[in-house]
Amino acid sequence: MIKHSVSRWCFGSTPLPDLCQKCHELGISGLDLLSLEEIPIAQENGIACSVTAAHPDENGVGSIEQCFNQPSHHLALHEIYEKLIPAAADLGVKQVICFSGNRDGLSDEAGLENCAVGLAPLIPLAEKHDVTLVMELLNSKVDHPDYQCDHTAWGVALCEKLGSDHFKLLYDIYHMQIMEGDVIRTIRDNHQYISHYHTAGVPGRNEFDKTQELNYAAISSAIADTGFDGYIGQEYVPTTDDPFEFLPRAVELCSG
Repeated sequence: MIKHSVSRWCFGSTPLPDLCQKCHELGISGLDLLSLEEIPIAQENGIACSVTAAHPDENGVGSIEQCFNQPSHHLALHEIYEKLIPAAADLGVKQVICFSGNRDGLSDEAGLENCAVGLAPLIPLAEKHDVTLVMELLNSKVDHPDYQCDHTAWGVALCEKLGSDHFKLLYDIYHMQIMEGDVIRTIRDNHQYISHYHTAGVPGRNEFDKTQELNYAAISSAIADTGFDGYIGQEYVPTTDDPFEFLPRAVELCSG
């Protein structure tokens, strides 16, 4: 049931039509993080956009660092997402990423409440267009210092507060291994709140070969056991001269 995707930015030097062809060869049906302008190109080449994201405004609002946990950003964010959600739906895209933003001194309780207040007006729009807003779990230890949605429990609490199947989490396995570990148990306990997964090796965010600490075959099997029928997206940074060298193995390991 699991579908496979790959993040566009990890293969950014490859022309999009060529990347689509490689996806076809490997049984990958989706590309993550395409822009609205790129989506039709992928579709013309037989590949879906599995999840898209907002472009930050000129002040950086909508970025990982400046997002829904700050009430001062809500007006600008509503303008961004009120355009993005229908545009994504018109292109057949079912998922749109959002972020918490950095703490900047906010307690986790205050940040949670602010995110809920900021996101609540967008939920009816997402429901109307059958689009799921997915907040990405990221680590604040290595890659995104001060990011607030850095633990699964915090993201789950936000899902419960919003109470809609059109708001879920993007569980990035790489990021959550760094922050909390216990990946398989966490997935089993919280799978109903997760609509997308990302992969990468730990440490380093590269290929998850024998030098890495995560067992992706076991993780993907646990994901499959939950009945998940969405995408597992490869988001590792290739280190080899041929950036596609490890991709067939990644797909194999993540096939449940």
